[in-house]
Amino acid sequence: MRLKDILNGINYEVISGDLSVMVSDICYDSRKVTKNSLFVCLLGSSSDGHDYIEMAVSKGASVIIVQKDVVVNGDLTVIKLDDTRRGLSLLSINFFEHPFKELTTIAITGTKGKTTTSFMIKNILEEDGKKVGIIGTMGILFGNKSYTTVNTTPESYEIQKYLREMVNDGIKYVVMEVSSQALKCGRVDGMDFDYGIFTNLTQDHIGENEHPNMEDYIYCKSLLFRQCKYGIFNIDDSHYEEMVKDSTCRVYTYGKNDKADLVIKKIDLLRKEHFIGINVTVSGLVNDTFLINTPGEFSAYNSAPAIMIASLLSCSIDSIKKALAKVAVKGRVEIVPVSDKFSVIIDYAHNRSSIENILKTMRAYNPKRIVSLFGCGGNRSRERRYDMGEVSGRLSDLTIVTEDNSRFEDVQDIMNDIEVGLKKTNGKYIKIPNRTVAIKYALDNAMEGDIILLLGKGHENYQDVNGVRSHYDEREVIKSIIS
Repeated sequence: MRLKDILNGINYEVISGDLSVMVSDICYDSRKVTKNSLFVCLLGSSSDGHDYIEMAVSKGASVIIVQKDVVVNGDLTVIKLDDTRRGLSLLSINFFEHPFKELTTIAITGTKGKTTTSFMIKNILEEDGKKVGIIGTMGILFGNKSYTTVNTTPESYEIQKYLREMVNDGIKYVVMEVSSQALKCGRVDGMDFDYGIFTNLTQDHIGENEHPNMEDYIYCKSLLFRQCKYGIFNIDDSHYEEMVKDSTCRVYTYGKNDKADLVIKKIDLLRKEHFIGINVTVSGLVNDTFLINTPGEFSAYNSAPAIMIASLLSCSIDSIKKALAKVAVKGRVEIVPVSDKFSVIIDYAHNRSSIENILKTMRAYNPKRIVSLFGCGGNRSRERRYDMGEVSGRLSDLTIVTEDNSRFEDVQDIMNDIEVGLKKTNGKYIKIPNRTVAIKYALDNAMEGDIILLLGKGHENYQDVNGVRSHYDEREVIKSIIS
């Protein structure tokens, strides 16, 4: 594609070169540069793409996109943008010829529930005979293809690349988790979504490398609703008004509030052998009762926007019921069959709010005991560890403190931080540094009626220690232990 066409609609300054040059690909990682590609210099928190221009040129880049005033040697085209990171999204949209315009796009943002809600929507649409792709925490999935991603919302180039591949493969709908970081960094700049969903917002992702304060977090989340046609909001969330005040979309709401377009009227808890779920009754936009294959009140809040989307897209009630009754998301309140006497659940809960949420949810099912097993990621906020320890000590009958992606920190130091929070409570706890040994301890000492929660890893299949990711899947660990 000609550079002139890739720059269409973007404000830019030509520093040198010719806009008629042909571009074979767009790269923002100098290691992936190929002949006649366009290299975008991104400013990161730990690296600066401008430092790699020489490498990109040596590998055959014919166009360099810069943000700084730099000298580029050689017979090249150099273009300057005000913001290369946001520019990357616009460049990629043009390069892949606006693939989102050929899809029905559904974007989900919020602190909790994004992944589960996205899979509920995907399952309903597929049950109704539609071809669906998904982009989020679990990766990029469509048809028989799957791609691993580092972030919940990938970099803008990958988003547009895979959207184009989806279109080429006959996909008609895409469900995308859109994180606050993605909105803050412009990874979806230039995209128009058909539907946007707001699940909830709690004080998370506030830190040095994320959001400086709650105001910034809320603002970044709210940006989604300035670039979608229809917005579906949790009216019960305390930040609802802040999320809708500057929106430009048509607003729909769900929740227990009688003013909602879809009212959650009743939630019945259900527990039997290898099943923990709910029946949820709704009224308004849809009037019916649905069996949900995941537990607790939060499952009603996850399923409500999925039901709304399905209704707005004219899916049959039968399709909605069938899909929600069997929906299962890896690492999201995932029940692992181990024994008829006690339940084992794997969940991604890895901060105070998510741990508190699942512990309160499980308590409502009246277990004999709740046993919580978790660690905390290294090189992250110590406050988060204190909070996780405190909430588990308060709401669990036994806490097993162990490892979880210690990164470049000592596991014992992380466990000691968690213990600070535990000591603020009267909760019983034990520290077992090796996660496999900790899981074996939990299973060996389980009592009839227990619910054992393995928290923090969820869908992950690795342990990150000293910069090395080693394969680690809790399902395989459990299978090995019980065999």
